[in-house]
Amino acid sequence: MRKEVDLVIIGGGQSALACAYFLRRAELDYLILDDQENCGGSWPQTWETLTLFSPSQFSSLPGFMMPASAGAYPSRDEAVAYLCAYEQRYGFPIRRKVRVIKVELQDGVFQIHTADGDQLKAKAVISATGTWQKLFIPEIPGRKSFQGIQIHSVEYQNAEIFRGKKVLIVGEGNTGAQLLAEVSKVATTFWATHKQPEFLPDDVDGRVLFDLATAKYEAEKQGKPFDASQYHLGNIVMTPTVKEARDRDVFKSKGRISSIEEAAVVWENGDREEIDAILWCTGFGFATDHLSGLVPTDSRGRISTEGTRCKEVPGLWLVGYGGWTGFASATLIGVGRSARQTVKEVVEYIKD
Repeated sequence: MRKEVDLVIIGGGQSALACAYFLRRAELDYLILDDQENCGGSWPQTWETLTLFSPSQFSSLPGFMMPASAGAYPSRDEAVAYLCAYEQRYGFPIRRKVRVIKVELQDGVFQIHTADGDQLKAKAVISATGTWQKLFIPEIPGRKSFQGIQIHSVEYQNAEIFRGKKVLIVGEGNTGAQLLAEVSKVATTFWATHKQPEFLPDDVDGRVLFDLATAKYEAEKQGKPFDASQYHLGNIVMTPTVKEARDRDVFKSKGRISSIEEAAVVWENGDREEIDAILWCTGFGFATDHLSGLVPTDSRGRISTEGTRCKEVPGLWLVGYGGWTGFASATLIGVGRSARQTVKEVVEYIKD
């Protein structure tokens, strides 16, 4: 592995690949460092039955369309295959099983330290590590005393470990709804939500949401009012499995949790329910620990940026972490816009 390059991209998932696409014609020497063993970013680690929210033609990275899927929406395995094919198509310079543990800045040059003890130098850094490795579980009183099965959605593969059990599923987002739909087929389920879950109309999928959010984004840039309240991006998308679970009357939230005991949950209204397992669908922070010694981060790992450019450290960009690093940048179809602008800024920075 080369020890000095113009640019290092940390992370090998969809955001890194989108940046690499726009680097193809830039006269820069760069490397992508991915801590995973294989291609596909975090997608191979998601649960077996996961599907995207949008048809394949609306789930593509720049330059190369995702092939048509077997079902209405691409499956996890189809998404992985697409990302691997995308990477191979363009021959990006990727080094795998390389985990970056620390980034420093010395005399205007970045020092990138890896878990293997290697050190690289670079004029600029793009961090594209996403959220998957920064799972979030709220500190509910008594949570650590629970004696049953307790996993986060990041560890979930299928419902078999819950078969025949009483399972508490925590979280009112899309992940919570989808996994509740699946687990409820083999177990007795209870749904804990911080607020009342909201479901989108049946005919609204990720494609519609992206188009609507794009219109909202453009309106805000022009200072015009825009009402998208009915299609809030945080609302639950009615995928086929969610629709099926709705027909079974599965989606009954019992509200908030007050505390957890060794084998039970106590609800905010004082009711107590014996349970065997807890599945936390409570989201993620941002996987920016490798930057914590370089720039201040908040409790969830967020860094102050202007667009994708770090405000406090010249030469550092962050791509694909969601709204704070670019509109829809955590999605396959959305990351291209911020990746293009980031590469433009990086090229200008290095050439200057």
